[in-house]
This record gives sequence, C-alpha cells and structure tokens, in this order.
Amino acid sequence: MIYQRILAILIMCIPGVIAIYGWTLMRDVLFDSASLGTFLVFRFSIGLILFLLGIAIIGGFIFRHDKKRNKIQPKLLRKKEEK
Repeated sequence: MIYQRILAILIMCIPGVIAIYGWTLMRDVLFDSASLGTFLVFRFSIGLILFLLGIAIIGGFIFRHDKKRNKIQPKLLRKKEEK
C-alpha cells in the first residue's frame, strides 16, 4: 500500500516538473529579451504550451479526484451527472 502511494506521488510530480520547465523557458526568454533586445517567439510559445499542459494535467487530476468523492459544486457538473 505504501509503495502505491509513493508511486502515485512520483507520477504526479512529472506534470509539475513539466510546468516548472515551461515557466523557466518563458522566464529566460523574457529576461534575455530585456538584455539582448530580441524576443524568441518560438521558444516562448513552447514554454507556454509546456506550462499550460502541466497545469491542465494537475488540475484535471484534482477535479477527477474530487468528483469521485462528491466534493464538486453542482454548478460545475453536467446536467446528466447531477442525477
């Protein structure tokens, strides 16, 4: 049982690391553009995609976890799920 929990925590760390790496890419592009004067759009967009992907995976996991335990407000559920 303890190994399953450790494995679940490690699996949930992967999207967090992806989001942190995306944030770091965006930050580096902004700081480099301030010092060099060139803005790398492709690198910034890759960072933004990685950041949003990581946050979406974590948010979806938390939403699904709370939905299974009936801790979601009724206005966030679809009509057929309320019944």
